[in-house]
Amino acid sequence: MAGGMKKSTKKFEKKHLKDTLERRKAHAKVKQRYQQKDKRKADNARQRAEIDEANPEDPEQVKKQDAFSQMNVDDFFAGGFDITEGDADQNKKAQKKDVTPKTGKRKRTAEAQAEGDDGSEASSAEEDGAPKSDDDDAASASGSDDFETHKGQLEALKEKDPEFYKYLKENDSELLDFEDHGDLAEVDDLSEAEEEGPAKKKKKGKTAKEDDEVEMVDNTLTIPMVKKWQKLMEEQNSVRAMRQAVLAFRCAAYIDEADSQDQKYSISDPNVYHQVLVTALGTVPKVLAHHLPVKETAGGKVKVSLDSKKFKTLTSLIKSHTSSVHQLLTNLTDAQTLKLTLSSIEPMLPYLLQFRKLLKVLVKTVVAIWADVSTGEATRITAFLLLRRLMVLGDSGIKESVLKATYEGVVKGSRNTTVHTLAGVNLMKNSAAELWGLDQNISYTTGFSFIRQLAMHLRSSITNTSKESYKTIYNWQYTHSLDFWSRVLSQHCDGLAEAQAGKESALRPLIYPVVQITIGAMRLIPTAQYFPLRFQLTRALLRLSRSTGTYIPLASSLLEVLSSAEMRKPPKSSTLKQLDFSTAIRAPKSYLRSRVYQDGVGEQVAELLSEFFVLWSKHIAFPELSVPVVVSLKRWLKQVGSRNGGNKNTKINQMLLLLVQKIEANARWIEERRLTVSYTPRNRAEVETFLKDVDWESTPLGAFVKSQRKLREERAAILEESRREEERRRADEKKADKDQVMKDAGSDDDSSSDEEENEEEDEIEEEEEEEEDEEEDEEEDEDELEMEEE
Repeated sequence: MAGGMKKSTKKFEKKHLKDTLERRKAHAKVKQRYQQKDKRKADNARQRAEIDEANPEDPEQVKKQDAFSQMNVDDFFAGGFDITEGDADQNKKAQKKDVTPKTGKRKRTAEAQAEGDDGSEASSAEEDGAPKSDDDDAASASGSDDFETHKGQLEALKEKDPEFYKYLKENDSELLDFEDHGDLAEVDDLSEAEEEGPAKKKKKGKTAKEDDEVEMVDNTLTIPMVKKWQKLMEEQNSVRAMRQAVLAFRCAAYIDEADSQDQKYSISDPNVYHQVLVTALGTVPKVLAHHLPVKETAGGKVKVSLDSKKFKTLTSLIKSHTSSVHQLLTNLTDAQTLKLTLSSIEPMLPYLLQFRKLLKVLVKTVVAIWADVSTGEATRITAFLLLRRLMVLGDSGIKESVLKATYEGVVKGSRNTTVHTLAGVNLMKNSAAELWGLDQNISYTTGFSFIRQLAMHLRSSITNTSKESYKTIYNWQYTHSLDFWSRVLSQHCDGLAEAQAGKESALRPLIYPVVQITIGAMRLIPTAQYFPLRFQLTRALLRLSRSTGTYIPLASSLLEVLSSAEMRKPPKSSTLKQLDFSTAIRAPKSYLRSRVYQDGVGEQVAELLSEFFVLWSKHIAFPELSVPVVVSLKRWLKQVGSRNGGNKNTKINQMLLLLVQKIEANARWIEERRLTVSYTPRNRAEVETFLKDVDWESTPLGAFVKSQRKLREERAAILEESRREEERRRADEKKADKDQVMKDAGSDDDSSSDEEENEEEDEIEEEEEEEEDEEEDEEEDEDELEMEEE
């Protein structure tokens, strides 16, 4: 105890030290905030005192202003309502301020117009004569003091901890960049240095005057205005025209937002909206490339002059344009416009590398478009090419962000998998696998953390005894994640790819953990209901084994399927349609113990076993590899082929019997070839060269597998065609039903109108009959009167 810490000290350090330090830091921040507030108050009071001393009030003026305070009511009425000189002067000043001064006609040069556009807010404040308050001055002064203090702290950090300062400079340069990156007003200063064309003559007449008034008063954009900016940018690379185009593009991007009324321009015509988008997306990157040329090295890296005045001046324009593009991407639904917008981002990437926060937000939006299976294929490919370009240009931090975003996109985009979305999900996984091989060192460190997360989910599901714990593993997202990693490793750990690179892939150490996690996931719940998921994961491991040459024991997991009660007992007859195992990880309960499901599972087992053995059909140890599986299959065929306790499924039994025969034939073929071998199994170099020049399709098992693949492809093509025909038929029926409903609605309207007409005709006929009856009654009355008179 003499040389160590006390037990109470250790206990305090373990339980309370972290919270205590956090409370002290929070208290220090609050204390610093109050100190700054008191400092600002003291500065304000000091400056007010200095102003009062510099401008003392005139006692005569004070006396005149307080004239009414010393006057009673009688003196006031006796004075004839005189107004004091102080109040009169104030009223005169107010009247002069309210009246707009008359100005003569004057020429509006390009410079004056630019100054009016850029500094409208500042100039209006100065013309109104509104002085700045003391509080604003003090706030700005205190802000500058805080700025200098913070800058001094970081300078001290540079001397005290240069390694950490270097890390900040590489990963967050915006934090250390204290220089003013320029404002939109500085663009005009840069534009004044451009060589303008010959000055146009002043328009005479009423039309010119009206045009000026329209440009000054009405901020509604027109096509001639936008085309004028486009012409200036294309011919002269005008920065001033680019600024106007960026402002108009911002208005177009935020046209549906609530704060769109605060924009400089307004758009009311869809043609103008289209012209603004085309001009901004197509021309702004070209003008930036002219003023800020990008130099690309042989390794694919780019260099931009960040210290130039032009870059600091155009920074605000670059950020504004990029934020408008991001806003546009989140709201667009048209495929062509979305593709055009994505294509316009690629030439902007060299400038956006300096703004990491903005770039990360943009990457997430692009990944969301790429991962959306409902988006068109051309648009998704455009988004993928943009991400790939960013992987080439960016540094390690940006590459890691892109890789993380793409993996999250794969997980989110594969949540719902159907026959309609399966092609889109596969496109997403294949394109993402290509991105993960561009920088394999970063991919290894990033991928290891994601694979570790999958292992932790599997471990927690195994150790957790709740009934719902398996659902974190047995879902489409987890299945597609494992399949994605098998695609990544298969693509970049392939022997041909490694030979081209001249070295072993940095991702190869990830093969073992991926295989272990996949085998553990497929055996988590060995029930017949989840046989489809087992087949999905088995295909992923077969792909990995085929590409990397790694032996993975998959036969045992397939033999477990045959040993289940689902395959050993006779099935029940049913009228269910065949289950699509490519888009299913869980079989409905209605399929269990049915003939349709048993046939489907048997076909999958036979196919996967043949695909597993064909990988090693040329290997010198194939006979020894096949013996245990052949023995197990023969034993199973003997059990299910018995008359009393068999499964009574001749189709599946014959299929597996044929597979056993082909495996045995291939084993005999290998034994014949290795009779002439003189080296021992210890000589691995010679073992690897055994039958290296022989094609796998020429082996007995290879020829059988090739024919089976062709039959399956033909069957799949027929099923796909029938599915599409069924979809077209349903669409036609739906359209016909809709037309019929519309026709019925129209006929109902016609029938109702006919009924109304019939009712009106009936009423008219009734009225005519009543009139005829009245006339007959009148005639009878007249006849009676005549009879009486006679």
